[in-house]
Amino acid sequence: MRNTWSMHTTMKTADDSVSREWLCLREDLRDIQNSKLKALLAQLVPANRFWTTRFQQAGIDPTLVGSINDLASLPLITKQEIVGDFNAHPPYGSNLTYPTTSYARFHQTSGTTGRPLVWMDTHASWSWFMDCWKLIYHAVEITCDDRFCFPFSFGPFIGFWAAFEGATQNGNLTIPAGGLSTTARIRLILDQQCTVICCTPTYALRMVEVAAQEGIDIRSSKVRAIIVAGEPGGNIPATREKIESAWGARVYDHWGMTEIGSLGIEPHGDPGNLYILETQAIPEVIDPATGQAVEPGQVGELVITNLGRWGNPLIRYRTGDLVRPSTSPSPCGCSFLRLEGGVLGRVDDMVTIRGNNVYPSSIEAVLREFPEIVEYRMTVSTQRSMKQMLIEVELQPTFENDVEVTFMKRLHATIKDRLNFQPDLKRVSVGDLPRFELKGRRLVRLD
Repeated sequence: MRNTWSMHTTMKTADDSVSREWLCLREDLRDIQNSKLKALLAQLVPANRFWTTRFQQAGIDPTLVGSINDLASLPLITKQEIVGDFNAHPPYGSNLTYPTTSYARFHQTSGTTGRPLVWMDTHASWSWFMDCWKLIYHAVEITCDDRFCFPFSFGPFIGFWAAFEGATQNGNLTIPAGGLSTTARIRLILDQQCTVICCTPTYALRMVEVAAQEGIDIRSSKVRAIIVAGEPGGNIPATREKIESAWGARVYDHWGMTEIGSLGIEPHGDPGNLYILETQAIPEVIDPATGQAVEPGQVGELVITNLGRWGNPLIRYRTGDLVRPSTSPSPCGCSFLRLEGGVLGRVDDMVTIRGNNVYPSSIEAVLREFPEIVEYRMTVSTQRSMKQMLIEVELQPTFENDVEVTFMKRLHATIKDRLNFQPDLKRVSVGDLPRFELKGRRLVRLD
């Protein structure tokens, strides 16, 4: 009995600590960030060659950065600069604060926008990752009774490894489903009475599609929560509704990147909005064109300084994600930066068609409203010196050909009315478009 009592006491203490961090007051939050920022900068010079050189070239003495109010004096950094450093210093780049023998974790980016980047973590940095996941699971109200399923192949992509180990350290039963077919994964979820699934929005919908083909009733499963990340969808109302109605479960959007960590979550008490874990990172929102801070309520690019990944940190990293800082208080009492609607799009995904700025996430928001559409793909090309978009759609197998013309006209009119441009539309045969286990790649640029 003593061991059981001790275990429950330890769990309660940990829960209390995470709860206090989640409800940290704004003035206390600033003190935490200031302390962690100074400790981080003290580690980097001269140990980390990348940041030492960068500060020297910018004429900056990092010891003079006393608080986050001084952060704007440090230069912004882009992914292109990181790629350049990796190319100049293969295979790990020069952003290493310690000898390579100090690193215990190897991961790499998914390579969605180019060549994958390798990212390594020390034991201490990985422990920081787990602290982030404690906050994330607290925000979505995970309990000791929850059972997790991770329906993906365990490759070098960091997101699911961190989520998996975070759930394990949280004390939950965690069930890996790598190396299985989608059908086998669905049956595993049902047989093991899993209550939480972690996956991409694309794969949540893929399981819905396969379940329908196999005649499996997933709404009768025990799944109550689906934590999604890696791509737009979790914050797109039509996509969320499609996943939630099919599974009979709540969707929670999560945000993070291989190079900066797991740093954003949609809490249970505030559906549709994303919170940045400000005890673990310093977020800024800037005008992509000028680099200056935007006012609350205005759309800008999210910039992140992670505070616990000392082994290879990023300071003022331009994520490329467009967000809108909230002007209203949190309904769940959290002081962290609140982003209305989550990630709204990406700076580099914008396509200008006939003078209109179009984001793929905006198109998905329209397409997912049509239950007739199973899958889609967008192809951007240049015709007569102007950008044009072709949208291919795969319709339900039971869709009648004689009503196709009417449906395509209705779809075209909806896109034109909502997004102010006219795409080319094409119906393709069932199974013609690719399916994805991780991130869906539905935007193709031909030039």
